[in-house]
Amino acid sequence: MFRFDGQVALVTGAGNREGIGFATARILGQLGAQVALVATTDRIYDRAEELESLGIAAKGYIADLMKEEEVEGLVQQILRDFSGIHVLINNAGMTQVGQPESFADFLHTSSESWEQELRRNVTIPFFVTQKVLPHMIKQGYGRIVNTSSVTGPLVSNPGEAGYSAAKAAVVGMSKALALEVGSHGITVNNVLPGWIATSSQTESEAAGGENTPLKRSGTPEEVAHAMVFLASKEASYITGASLVVDGGNILQEYKGPPENYY
Repeated sequence: MFRFDGQVALVTGAGNREGIGFATARILGQLGAQVALVATTDRIYDRAEELESLGIAAKGYIADLMKEEEVEGLVQQILRDFSGIHVLINNAGMTQVGQPESFADFLHTSSESWEQELRRNVTIPFFVTQKVLPHMIKQGYGRIVNTSSVTGPLVSNPGEAGYSAAKAAVVGMSKALALEVGSHGITVNNVLPGWIATSSQTESEAAGGENTPLKRSGTPEEVAHAMVFLASKEASYITGASLVVDGGNILQEYKGPPENYY
């Protein structure tokens, strides 16, 4: 139903073979897009080769997206290598190779940890979007899809104040931006995943997935399909929206042992 022929998609956070970013890049490529993939390590070259083996025009790039000057250089290089950028998937965040997510209660959250969570989860999409946006405005078309989370905008967990604040901020940023760029043919939306079975999923997170209404965690592909829809031409009248992909978990008022209620 959806095609991306003649379009270039930039997907950040695509280095993990089992992650949401790479699943999104693969589907976009299979639907006709040329794909620029970004990660912090050279494993991104392996991901690009995998896409090329499927007949997809793809190129991998290494960049530290928390550094504004590297983001500027990245975007300029992609524009030299491709004809433009029509789709931006801001997926980088949450975890990064060599920089694991930290958990601490609010009173013991260090200022360094707080700043790191904000930079990783909201400053990265700010930098990338700000550098890509002028080119989308010039071409009069763009689709920006941000990976937020149910954690922050809708629910939270102990020890995740920084992460929750950052992911809620992504949604707020997207709403403001959607108002500013809608007249340029650009939409800005968010996907809010719940418990997803990526390679970084912990045992407790997997247990959370088993207790959703669908009794399982979601797959990266299930999140990716939602992102691809919002990135499509057909989603032209949706902007500033947040699409929850959590197997109905936030619907549940009762969260105790299922045998006592369900």
